Amino acid sequence: MTELLLIRVNCPTQELAYRLAEATVDGRLAACANIEGPIRTIYRWEGKLARDEEYVLWLKATEELWPDLETLIIALHPADTPAILAFPIANAPEKFAKWVKGEVSVS
Repeated sequence: MTELLLIRVNCPTQELAYRLAEATVDGRLAACANIEGPIRTIYRWEGKLARDEEYVLWLKATEELWPDLETLIIALHPADTPAILAFPIANAPEKFAKWVKGEVSVS
């Protein structure tokens, strides 16, 4: 069975979140995308406390496409170490899972 993934990507701008969303969905690497934000992010970078405003991009995809998704996101994302996290979806309605699998394409 194809495992579904929920992927979270922190984006420094809303424009980047939209660009990644459109590239992944149009490229059939993700079935759909949701954008939230702005959110406030606090983290340590190069020994100093940093604060930023970011947007969260959520993607629904399949495990088979993770390598291609990761490669595309890293290529388009300006951060040296972008926060790209993939969570396995343990349970989803059968119709939703079938829809996700039907909207993505493994080449």
